[in-house]
Amino acid sequence: MAQVTQIGARRTSVDDIYAYLYEEISALRLRPGDKISEADIATKFGVSRQPVRDAFNRLATLDLLLIRPQRATEVKRFSMREIVKSRFVRLSVEKEVLMRASEQCDDDGASQLGAALNLQEQSVRDRDIDRFNTLDYEFHKLICQIARSEFAFDVILAEKSKVDRLCTLSLSKGDRMPELVEDHRAIATAIQNHDAGAAIQVGVHHLSRLDETINQISQTNADYFVPDDT
Repeated sequence: MAQVTQIGARRTSVDDIYAYLYEEISALRLRPGDKISEADIATKFGVSRQPVRDAFNRLATLDLLLIRPQRATEVKRFSMREIVKSRFVRLSVEKEVLMRASEQCDDDGASQLGAALNLQEQSVRDRDIDRFNTLDYEFHKLICQIARSEFAFDVILAEKSKVDRLCTLSLSKGDRMPELVEDHRAIATAIQNHDAGAAIQVGVHHLSRLDETINQISQTNADYFVPDDT
């Protein structure tokens, strides 16, 4: 899911290019190692190279593009080292968020969680992966809101963006949406019951589901990863 411009901010050509490329990379229409031409993107959007360069720099900050002087820009390959680092940071933050959400969830928060799960289940019945990805994003944001820790979602989103492409591969290879919704329901139930221990336990298990996918992809698509990354 493309990250959106802050509400009230004026949308620019940089935002449009950034959103387009973010979606192309996250959805794996642009794959790890693919080359991207600054000139081609400028022509596509009818702009000069400067806004393209600015959009490239924003994507590079998210570890999605590799920009090298005098060489072609390419979609960044996965790094096992960075994946481990990202997972550690995200898990640490999410544990705190789940604890706070469990302590502070009120009737309104409980109702919003229930409504969010109903929408997720409908997307599973419709086999709508794009819709599910959007609802997954909104679910984790909602938990941060219930925890009164909206700022934490910025950190979660930044770390999530580094592995979103792996999540896409996971869903496309096995359609694991039902078990992810099951995890979400267990997390929501624990939060609604003010059971922080259970919420954290399920949350840890939920994030660990990607481990098998990472191992499989690193073996079957070794070219998607940085060589000899230890």
